[in-house]
Amino acid sequence: MYTYEEPSIFSGTRGAALIAVIILHIGIVWAFYTGLAGKLIQKVIPPVEISQVDKPPPPPPKLEEIKPYVPPPEFVDIQAPVQETTAITQVTQVQKPTAAPVAAPPPIPGTPPRMDPKHPLKIGEEWYPDASKRAGEEGRCVVQMTVSADGKVSAESIQQSSGFPRLDDACLKAVHGQRMMPATEAGKPVEKTVSIPIAWKLTNK
Repeated sequence: MYTYEEPSIFSGTRGAALIAVIILHIGIVWAFYTGLAGKLIQKVIPPVEISQVDKPPPPPPKLEEIKPYVPPPEFVDIQAPVQETTAITQVTQVQKPTAAPVAAPPPIPGTPPRMDPKHPLKIGEEWYPDASKRAGEEGRCVVQMTVSADGKVSAESIQQSSGFPRLDDACLKAVHGQRMMPATEAGKPVEKTVSIPIAWKLTNK
């Protein structure tokens, strides 16, 4: 009986090639392990040398121009000698003319209170007290009156008595509320006092 035997993978030319491939792999693994592969790579691919390129040197600094020191000239004050003289110098003082003083205007003279022609004092027979008539009282009194700026008699008092109280009281009543021309100062009416005499005399004795 005929039997067919399958040939081995390591037989023939095919087997020899397979063995060679296995041996090559083993060699490569051994070469990496022992560093032989690195040396071969360095021989096949030479290492790239990186060299540092030096920068060009900087330009030299500019030197400032040094100016020579020139000392300032010395100042010498030379004064002319003062000539002594025995002459007497006379200084004349000129006085400026003074302005003449301006004369002030003369003050306006003031006026005292006086009788007003339009409103004369009315002290007649009607002011004579009846009791004084019957008693025959006569006399002269001086009344001091205050005349306001509007010309009205604002206050009155007996400066000199007549000797009879009824006649003195009649004097005050007669001038109270009467009108006169007011006193003036600098042309303006002002309040002032004035004294007037009043005589009481009986006509039918």
